[in-house]
Amino acid sequence: MFIFIYKGVSPLSENKPKKDCCFASEGIEKVAKMLSPDEELMPLAEFFRIFGDFTRLKIIQALSAHELCVCHLAEIVNVSQSAVSHQLRLLKQYRLVKVRRAGKEKLYSLDDEHIMEIFNTGLMHLAEKKG
Repeated sequence: MFIFIYKGVSPLSENKPKKDCCFASEGIEKVAKMLSPDEELMPLAEFFRIFGDFTRLKIIQALSAHELCVCHLAEIVNVSQSAVSHQLRLLKQYRLVKVRRAGKEKLYSLDDEHIMEIFNTGLMHLAEKKG
């Protein structure tokens, strides 16, 4: 499991914004209060970190099309079975993939439709034309 180390400063903590920092500082405390607590955001940061690996993205995309075993995934994404197994362990740990047994084989698939929604939303965002 990844351990996320928060190195930032919490809003309005030791480094309170200066009153003359900018002209629109009236709502800053309201905005700071609406932020999710660190305990909620840290696991989310870890979740998105899982999407930050090229091989894992290829595995996710392959599994969106079909349930696959490790050897087929290794062939499709062009890495060793050991490397695929390692990535699948991480993806399973964060509930991005699930596994089922079919005899002696383990077949992997995406855990649910949200995974491809996140993946496709990222692709759509990158494809948007800048203003």
